[in-house]
Amino acid sequence: MLINQDFSSISFPCLETKRLWLRQATQEDTEAVFAMFSDPKVTQFHDLDTFTHLDEAIGVIERWISGFESGHRIRWGIARKQDNCLIGSCGFRWDTEANAAVIGYELASQFWRQGIMSEALHAILQYEFERTGAQFAIAEIMLENIASRRLLEKLGFRSQRVLKKHGFWKGERHDLEQFMLTRAKFTAG
Repeated sequence: MLINQDFSSISFPCLETKRLWLRQATQEDTEAVFAMFSDPKVTQFHDLDTFTHLDEAIGVIERWISGFESGHRIRWGIARKQDNCLIGSCGFRWDTEANAAVIGYELASQFWRQGIMSEALHAILQYEFERTGAQFAIAEIMLENIASRRLLEKLGFRSQRVLKKHGFWKGERHDLEQFMLTRAKFTAG
């Protein structure tokens, strides 16, 4: 099992789908990350404030890299195969107590409703269940985030409960709906 393992000696696992490269983000992706997170439509349901400075994107990329190196999380940059341009990210942090991976994701708004995030999440879920030994994938979304709800349900996630005042960002508490996907359901589907 790879959950919470030191990855310092392991190279970042690049994944490939029909249209996408899922790869490690680098400082060369700073402008693309900034463009994504400076869009209020992208950050509306996110725990990050809308970016106003390029150094905020540099900091996010650095956190993604150090999270992987520490073995606590992995975050893939979502890049189009046609130009290797970063258009989003997805990944998970490990919850060793629950033997689960807690997923997160975002996509530049001009690429919404094209099946891109579904394609990317399917690839990382396959990686998670085949390579890490996790038994569950968990996602927590704001109640108003209908697009994420539909995406998670399409991937086989089921709503578990509403966590009252569970999230805190942008100066206020938020109710979050928790979704779960079991390894057995994913591999059977």
